[in-house]
Amino acid sequence: MNDETRNNSTSCIRVKIPSIHVELKPGDLIEIFRSCYQHWAIYVGDGKVVHLAPPCEHPMDGVASVLAALSDRAFVKKDWLEDVVRKDRYRVNNKHDETHPPLPVSKIVRWAEELVGREMPYNLTSHNCEHFVMELRYGVAMSDQVTEAIAMGTVGVMGVAAAVIRSMAQRRKHRKE
Repeated sequence: MNDETRNNSTSCIRVKIPSIHVELKPGDLIEIFRSCYQHWAIYVGDGKVVHLAPPCEHPMDGVASVLAALSDRAFVKKDWLEDVVRKDRYRVNNKHDETHPPLPVSKIVRWAEELVGREMPYNLTSHNCEHFVMELRYGVAMSDQVTEAIAMGTVGVMGVAAAVIRSMAQRRKHRKE
C-alpha cells in the first residue's frame, strides 16, 4: 500500500499526502492528518495558527484523541504551526470557498486572535476544532468529518437492518417449507 498505511492497533488508515510547499495566507484553513482524525487550525500569519484543543492535546496524540472525545471543554490556542503539526502531514484546505464566501481576512484574523485563551464548549459532533475554524472563516460552524461519520453510521445501521430483515425473511421461508 503505497498511498496509505494501516495502523493495526486502532484499525485506522493514515493517509500519506505528498509534501507540497504552499505559501500560507492569513485566514487559510489548515487540515492536519492525525492517526485517526483530522485536526484543524486557522493560519493567522508569521508561522502561527489558532486552533481549538482540549486540555489534553499534547504530543501523545493517540492518548489525546481518546481523552478529547471525553472532554466537554477546550481552549483556543495560538501556537507555531510546526508545533501543532508535529510530524503529521498537513495541507491548506479552504474547501468551502466555492459554496460559502470567506469573511474578510482582517475579520477572520481579528476574531481568531480575540478568542485566544478562552475556554469553549467542546463536543465531537457539534463543537469540535473543524466547527471552530469553519465558523471563523465562513461564519458558519460545520464539520464534514462529523457529517461523513454520521452518513457512514447511517449506512452501517441500514446495512445491519437489511441483513436482519433478510435473515428473518429466510427463516420464515424455511419454516413454511
